[in-house]
Amino acid sequence: MAIIMRLDRVMADRKMSLNELSERVGVANVNLSKLKTGKVSAVRFSTLNAICKTLRCQPGDILEYVDEEEE
Repeated sequence: MAIIMRLDRVMADRKMSLNELSERVGVANVNLSKLKTGKVSAVRFSTLNAICKTLRCQPGDILEYVDEEEE
């Protein structure tokens, strides 16, 4: 997959647990866990907005594009 999730890195930088982020964002812990591990094929903009607002980051801090041909 060419899109890599960096949510775990941003959460670690902010010293925020998955449970705390789940409570603040209003998204189920299991759904955030799947998002964190990259086991999802889509993310709602409203969810991305809530995560960025809570973590005080930009979407580019969480999502990274890697060209599969260069890997």
